[in-house]
Amino acid sequence: MMTPGAELLSYDGYLFDLDGTVYRGERLLPGAKEVIETLERLGKRFGFLSNKPIQTRGDYAAKLTRLGIATPDERVINSSLVMARYLAKEQPGARVYAIGEPPLIRDLEAAGLHFTEEPEQIEWVVAAFDRTFDYRKLNIAMQAIKRGARFVATNPDRTCPMEDGEIPDAAGMIGAVEGVTAKKCELIVGKPSPIMARTGLELIGVPAERALMIGDRLETDIVMGREAGMTTALVLTGVTTREALERSDVEPDYVLSSIADLLD
Repeated sequence: MMTPGAELLSYDGYLFDLDGTVYRGERLLPGAKEVIETLERLGKRFGFLSNKPIQTRGDYAAKLTRLGIATPDERVINSSLVMARYLAKEQPGARVYAIGEPPLIRDLEAAGLHFTEEPEQIEWVVAAFDRTFDYRKLNIAMQAIKRGARFVATNPDRTCPMEDGEIPDAAGMIGAVEGVTAKKCELIVGKPSPIMARTGLELIGVPAERALMIGDRLETDIVMGREAGMTTALVLTGVTTREALERSDVEPDYVLSSIADLLD
C-alpha cells in the first residue's frame, strides 16, 4: 500500500465510483468538483461507474451536473446499461423479466429486449436493486426459473450508502431468488465483473495499466480494479472503514481519506 503523492495525477485515465466516492445522497463530497476540474484541465480521460440500476446513465449525468460537475451522458456507465447490452448481444430480442425499478426496464427495452411478466414466456430473469421488491415479484421470478429461465443480476452490493447510513441493495433481491429456487445467480455484470471493467476502460480509451480505479468498496471497486490490472485507490467516505480495511484480505494500492487526496 502506497502513500498518496503527486503520482496520483500521473495516470492517463481515471474511473470513479459514484455513491460514497463522488457524492453521498444529494451531497457532493468535499474535493470532488476540484478533482474533476483538475483532470479536465490536465487533459486526462475519465468516466464514472455505478452499480446502481435504479436510474439511467442520463439520470446520473444529470445529477452530477446538478451537483456542480457538468457531465454528458456518455461519461457514465451503470449496471443496468451493461446488463441491457450484455443480454442484447447474448440473445437479441429475448423475453426478460426484471426484479427492478422502471429505469432498468427502460434500459432493457431500449436495447430491443421484451419485458414480460408471464413466467412461461420469460427467458431471462434479472435481479437488481429494487426498493419496490415484493412477494409478487419474487413469485414471478421463481415460476420463470422453475420453467427454465436463466438467472442473472446487475450488481452484488449488499447495501447502498445514503447520507444518513445505508439501505439494502441488490444482494437482498438475489438472495431471495436463490433462496426460493435453489438456483445460484449465474452472472453478475456490475462491479467487480470483468464485463464492467472492460466497459469502463473502453469508455475512457485507456489501457488498464495506465488507469486508476477510485471507489469506496473493497469487494467491488477495488477487487474489480485489481483483477483488471488497474491501480486502485480506496476512499474512506463510503461504506469501508479503516477497521474493515485492516480486517480485509483485499489490499488497494492507495488509501485516501477522500477523493480530495488526489490533489495532495
